[in-house]
Amino acid sequence: MSMSTENIVVCGTGIVGLATALGLTKAGLRVTLLGPNVPVPPAVPGQYCPRVYAISPASQCFLEHLGVWGMLDAARVTPVEAMEVFGDASGQVALRAWQAAMPTLAWIVESSELERVLRQAVQVFGIAWQAEKFQGLEAGAVVTDTGRRVPAGLVVGADGAHSPVRAASGISHESKAYHATGLVVHLTAELPHLNAALQWFTTDGVLALLPMPDTADGHQVSMVWSMPQAQADALQALPEAERNAELELRLQEASQGRLGKLTVRGVLAGFPLFLEKSGMVAPGVALVGDAAHRVHPLAGQGLNLGLADTEQLIDVIRSREPFRAVGEMRVLSRYRRARAEPVLAMRLATDGLHRLFASQAAPVALARNTGMQLVDRLPFIKRFLISGASGG
Repeated sequence: MSMSTENIVVCGTGIVGLATALGLTKAGLRVTLLGPNVPVPPAVPGQYCPRVYAISPASQCFLEHLGVWGMLDAARVTPVEAMEVFGDASGQVALRAWQAAMPTLAWIVESSELERVLRQAVQVFGIAWQAEKFQGLEAGAVVTDTGRRVPAGLVVGADGAHSPVRAASGISHESKAYHATGLVVHLTAELPHLNAALQWFTTDGVLALLPMPDTADGHQVSMVWSMPQAQADALQALPEAERNAELELRLQEASQGRLGKLTVRGVLAGFPLFLEKSGMVAPGVALVGDAAHRVHPLAGQGLNLGLADTEQLIDVIRSREPFRAVGEMRVLSRYRRARAEPVLAMRLATDGLHRLFASQAAPVALARNTGMQLVDRLPFIKRFLISGASGG
């Protein structure tokens, strides 16, 4: 068998790309990583990466299987033992891990820490890493921006929402803008979070406060506020001191004082929100993570979907018939079919919730809050919701 049919080129060196390269290598496949190779700065005590992820139990199992979960600094990982969701009136749902006999619903982990341990594992396994940019596809090869041809029986596009691999392969892609911005910043809270993730559906969008390790300043939470674009733009345009004061005022109102006074302890960052889907595969090409799909962040499931893509792709490739090449459409179609239902379910759930709470019509507002009160009283529905939230 020639090298071109053996080698898998993973384009993209973020969390999903690194996990894909590592998982394929551990499955006995030959892999080359293609993309920037920028070291992660050492972690500084008391300082935290602004981007955090809620890692589901399913993702945690996969990262453990890759051998990287135990490499994380446990002092920087926060278990989520409860989740409280508040409507815009009296609606409220409280989910607790013990209600489904689970120790933890999720873990809050910094993006930089996940990237650091994955990079270390990639180095330990000696995975080839070409720090060049993807330029295009040729028969049986990837072409880099320096003109180098890297043989490839399969190209995995883990290169993000604006995926050059997706564009070069002609895989179908649909995008819908939410005309909203995800604002993120860490906050110091007056009251302890007690390892609970809190979420409010408000007229100003969806606000989530995720539990983080305490700092010298006090209790810490990470804010993710999906806010209408015009409001977010106006807030971001203010001078820093004025912006922080305005944000703290809005937080106090939106969170109903649940964690007492909330104080900004970092730099506010924002990113536009989209709902996106793709055809996911083409002959010799498979997409994973944001290159394949994006959903509304209100459920915090974007990275978990991406890691599930990776796990499924590895499984499909590893279990293919010996006579089939890794890039055959018959093999890749199995991957697409296996991911179709979970990705669609998450799209429908997140987009449906966004639409439900975006409506200001009085009958809709009454129905959604009454529905939340009903769910809060029914243990079997809570177990179902916890299973979904945890990737079970």
